[in-house]
Amino acid sequence: MAKNTLSFVCQNCGAGYNRWQGKCESCGEWNTLAEEDTSGSVPVSIRSKRKGRTFALESLAGKSPDAPRLSSGMTELDRVTGGGFVRGSVLLVGGDPGIGKSTLLTQATSLMARAGHRIVYISGEEAIAQVRLRAARLGLSDAPVQLAAETSVEDIVSTLSEGAVPRLIVIDSIQTMWTDTVESAPGTVTQVRASAQALIRFAKKTGAAIILVGHVTKDGQIAGPRVVEHMVDAVMSFEGEGSQQFRILRAVKNRFGPTDEIGVFEMTGLGLREVTNPSELFLSERDLGTPGTAVFAGIEGTRPVLVELQALVAPTSLGTPRRAVVGWDPSRLSMVLAVLEAHCGVKLSGHDVYLNVAGGLRIHEPAADLAAAAALVSSLVNAQLPTDAVYFGEISLSGVVRPVAQTPARLKEAAKLGFQRAVLPESARGEAGGDAGLSLNAVNSLTTLVAEIAARGSRRGESAGSAEKNATPARFRRGEG
Repeated sequence: MAKNTLSFVCQNCGAGYNRWQGKCESCGEWNTLAEEDTSGSVPVSIRSKRKGRTFALESLAGKSPDAPRLSSGMTELDRVTGGGFVRGSVLLVGGDPGIGKSTLLTQATSLMARAGHRIVYISGEEAIAQVRLRAARLGLSDAPVQLAAETSVEDIVSTLSEGAVPRLIVIDSIQTMWTDTVESAPGTVTQVRASAQALIRFAKKTGAAIILVGHVTKDGQIAGPRVVEHMVDAVMSFEGEGSQQFRILRAVKNRFGPTDEIGVFEMTGLGLREVTNPSELFLSERDLGTPGTAVFAGIEGTRPVLVELQALVAPTSLGTPRRAVVGWDPSRLSMVLAVLEAHCGVKLSGHDVYLNVAGGLRIHEPAADLAAAAALVSSLVNAQLPTDAVYFGEISLSGVVRPVAQTPARLKEAAKLGFQRAVLPESARGEAGGDAGLSLNAVNSLTTLVAEIAARGSRRGESAGSAEKNATPARFRRGEG
């Protein structure tokens, strides 16, 4: 008999230790080590000792057929997956509790089932009656989706192996699954890894596509071992703020499609509604004429997206000023503030700085540097930015505005939504062309843009002149050289 091997495994990152300790040295989390049985499911004495077989090697040259895809019936979901679900692929979908993962998958499976495909929905967290209530609320009770509430992987695989192979299988969620091959409790790292491996093996053998729903940790990462993310073919994150009606589906990893595409949805009383023009939706509640707001012309994958950046700069009462940012990289904000202070004379060391991306969108590209800087300076000097202008450009540490990719697509989207002007890098003027019909304000240095905004703020009335003079950087004050 094989001797059981007990070790302590971190439930956050999957690292193993020989003894218990309070802090995981791999991920830095406290009190995440749990005792698990990590012995192999097959004793060493009865493992096969046969010699390995030879297999044929192929060259890089040659044609490979395109992977057949199954459309979900939802344009935004197909955009993120790369055109639909590939046969035999396994997708991992993660998101905060209550963000709408089950709602999204219920709508997608119902549309596919109505198209004549065999779809199976396995719920490990909810009873069948609860899933039926959600379908009734969404008006999808008549969809021929096959439903079950089960957590045993062996029972699930045995049931799905009978009859026609399902085209799509949803497992909600992988943390509730367990298999007899390991003795750990459901939800532990060992069980999650073994259950995912068994389901992936079934998908590759039968050609059925499987969607695994995964829990997330408090910092937004998918719970469980990171090895599961390496085992699956695609990892998707369903993002959004609970107070906002917008939901963003983003591909973190995709072996059969791009990883920079996003799908935009709006949460309504009847479920998730696809948003075909996210720029118009993000700007629908824009507050015109308010200092500290700038419209950023961004790119998400192949789709141009216009979103409003909101900044608030206020004098601080603390020894260390606050720096709060939502929807953008905090390190990027710190860099922009340092460039403004070092090269533009904008003193922000005595002010609290708050930056927010309206609508719940999370921006990852550095092209938002120029829009963020414009919003910050506008709030500092209390100057309104042009309401018909968009901003985009990357700021270097020397204060130079660098060009960004896909300038024509950004300008075309801005012109379609009625914008008249664009503030962009000087080197991107030639790439922009004149097709968009916008008035281009090309800037080579961040100092030029700050001077324009500061001058606009100094034109206010006499009653506010003294306060604005104090807020305007010294080098840009009128009458002081």
